[in-house]
Parts: sequence; structure tokens; C-alpha cells
Amino acid sequence: MDLRQLEIIRAIAETGSFTAAGEKLNVSQSAISRQVLLLEEELNEAVFLRIGRRIRITPAGEALLQLSHRVFLDLKDTVARITDTQASLIGPVRLAGGMTVSLYVFPVLLRDFRKHHPDAEIKITAGSTDKCIAGLRSGLADVALLTLPINDSDLVTVPALQEELLLVSSPNHPLAARAKVTPDDLRDQPFVLFETGSNTRRVVDEFFLRNQITPQIVTETENVEIIKALVRAGLGLSIISYPSVAREVASGQFFCARITGQTLIRETGWVYMRANRVPRAVQEVLACFERIKPRLRVIPPPGRDRIGPDVHA
Repeated sequence: MDLRQLEIIRAIAETGSFTAAGEKLNVSQSAISRQVLLLEEELNEAVFLRIGRRIRITPAGEALLQLSHRVFLDLKDTVARITDTQASLIGPVRLAGGMTVSLYVFPVLLRDFRKHHPDAEIKITAGSTDKCIAGLRSGLADVALLTLPINDSDLVTVPALQEELLLVSSPNHPLAARAKVTPDDLRDQPFVLFETGSNTRRVVDEFFLRNQITPQIVTETENVEIIKALVRAGLGLSIISYPSVAREVASGQFFCARITGQTLIRETGWVYMRANRVPRAVQEVLACFERIKPRLRVIPPPGRDRIGPDVHA
């Protein structure tokens, strides 16, 4: 048995006749018949039954047909992997992610990516987790960086970052004068938070529940820049990731602190569609991320409750 015979089996099954299979493969009908006969003699089993002018595939033929699908798919994937690694990416690479990673991770990522793939066209979609997942499923995005967990069976998740969530206020808020901020200090305080249902909000809500705190919620939004603007204006406190405020804290625009006795962590991961082969674009994005990951300061220095102007992003 060889690849040519498997190709003939597939052509016959797809076209429904030996003659049509010969036309598809640009060989004579007699050559098709000869190869099927040789295969049947080798297997000592009929591959096709001739019923008048019609043919019907046998169980043995069906097994060979399924084998041909697997073999040619593996062959195609192997050739694609070899050719993929030989050249820089050309064409669109479509990323998706929440507002925070779009602002504070993607710029660093894309600078490095362009060095290795200058001809690639990068497209970014920022939005909620549901919007990003819909983009993956519709083909509008190749890979997304999202807050975990995501447990959909048609998606692959690869953990990427653990970001610490910190209390943030305007620098003239009464809590900014405290050496430490405890959960009790947060009772009856107004809050500006990420929207209900997001994975980041779930971490914050679990903290409130553990400490029996009922927050006064001023507003909810998926946009971290809106949250920061409202906190800067003194309309409330927030609990957001360290990378999203590190530069402003370093310049004195925000007060930032760990909540005593609490470690609030959100995990972020790469998400892409499950398939037989990970697309080259996805492989290259993940490889690029591993190169730039050491430069992403996602957790402030340990052992400090107040995160002040001497801490730089």
C-alpha cells in the first residue's frame, strides 16, 4: 500500500466512480482499476463493490478512506510546520484582550513582535471577555489575552501572568495618610469597580464577601481608564491591577496600597481556538510574550504595604 493508492481510494469515494476519479487525478480509468485490484489482492478483501454502474465502499474501504484522511492531514500539517518556520510572518495577526492588557502589555509585546516579523500586520481588538471570545469563534481574532478562568471546551487556555490587585485612591484621600489599610477601613467607602460578571470583579467580590464588606458602588465599567479618572477625581476607591497604575503611583498621582492580610491576585492567560494544529501566528505571539514577560512588572516589591513614588513600573 502506498500514498497513491490511498489518494485513489479518496478520489473514488468523493466522485462516486472509477472514471470520475481518473479524471480528477489525471490518469486513465484502467490505471485506477488496476491500483484498486492490486490493493484488494494485497489485503485479500474487497475495497469497493461494483453494483451495475454504481459502486459501494466496503467496511475495509471505509477504514482505508479514514486512514487516507489522517495521513494526508498529517502530511499537510508537517509541510506547513516546516515552511512556517522558514520565513517571517506575512499578513494579519489579530490580537484581542481587555482594556488593561491592551494598554499595558500589548505595546511592549508588539514592539518586540515587529522586530522579528516586520511584514506582519497587527490588529488589536479591546473589549470584554465575552466580546473577545466571540471574536475568536468568529475568526476575527487569532488569540486573546484574558482574565482566567475560562473553561469552554472549544478553547485552549495558556496561563501567562499573575497580577496583584491593589487598593487605589487619590493622594489626598484620608486613607493615603495611613501606614496600613485594613479591610475594616474600607467599610462604608465608595468604590469604582470593574463591571459585574468579569473575572477581575469576581476576585474583588470574593474579597468583600470574606470580610463581610458591603461596598458602596459609585459606578461599574470595563474601562480601566474611566476607573482611574473617577478615582483621580476623588469619587471613590478602586481595586485594580498594579500594572495599570504603576506609573501614576510613581509620579504621585495615586495612593496605592496592599490591603493588610490580603493577597488579591488575578490570573491572565492566552486563549485560542482548539484545533489539530496551533496556528503559526499564535505560536509566534506566545513565543514573543515569553521574551518580554520578564520586563512586565505585574507585582510590586514584596513586604511593603504602601506602594509609593519610589516604586517605578
